[in-house]
Amino acid sequence: MILLAGGTGTLGRRVVPLLVARGFDIRILARHAEVGTPNDDGKVQMVAADIRDRPAVDAAMTGVDTVVSMIQGFGGASALGPQVVDRDGNLALIQAAVANGVTHFVLVSVIQASAQHPIELFRMKFIAETALRASGLSWTILRPTASMETWLGVVGRPLVEGGRTRIFGRGQNPINFVAADDVARFVEMAVTDPALRMSVIDVAGPANLTFDQFVAVVGEVTGRAGPIDHVPPAVLRILATVLGPVRPVMAGQIRTALVMDDQDMRADAEPRQRLAPSIPATPLAEVVRRTFPPESISA
Repeated sequence: MILLAGGTGTLGRRVVPLLVARGFDIRILARHAEVGTPNDDGKVQMVAADIRDRPAVDAAMTGVDTVVSMIQGFGGASALGPQVVDRDGNLALIQAAVANGVTHFVLVSVIQASAQHPIELFRMKFIAETALRASGLSWTILRPTASMETWLGVVGRPLVEGGRTRIFGRGQNPINFVAADDVARFVEMAVTDPALRMSVIDVAGPANLTFDQFVAVVGEVTGRAGPIDHVPPAVLRILATVLGPVRPVMAGQIRTALVMDDQDMRADAEPRQRLAPSIPATPLAEVVRRTFPPESISA
């Protein structure tokens, strides 16, 4: 039995069919899962539980030999923040895995995770990585770059649906973006290939693009080019300061935008291609076509 924490998210929805096709029984742990509704011929169980509820997490780990943590608290309308999810949530999952005899733990972290990184999410993921390494469990850590799908939602969808979009910052800093389908294939590998245990694997996308270039690809593929409004860094700093005491999660997202606007966020896809040549690095244009098929775009 494999427990997928965060199995209903963008990445999790891609991982589930891959593992089901491999013949695994899957249990999905998510805050908003529909309890008791199996699918895929009974191969998938849904368990609704908060990762902060230790008895519920222990119960979900009954009979589980592998845990895959894909939880994240950074984005989404109901985001709880990296401290609550990416640090405390993962620490809770690791502790429960140890207590319940789990043999292998796959953690989806983030590239450049470190104790000193200016982005809070990266620091919280690193704390989880450190705890996992010290847990005594067999582990695999995957470190993808920025999600194409996440940022298509932030800067791509407004362009496609409204004819214009907004970029937080100058939009000139190169960033590496990776497709969720690619990351899902690496999760599948981490679960099924014992040779990847006790390994940290960076999962980069095929190109480093500025946000202006990212939006340009969306416009070229969909035919929905339009004006881009740039929020100056100085305005972002003010917003982060004002929102900090009352909207800490949103303030953290704005601070992340500031870092992404001028820190080195590039990555090289060659190491992942050497490790897994059978998993091609999906280009952004292909993900745009999947996300916004022609029939979904109004004239």
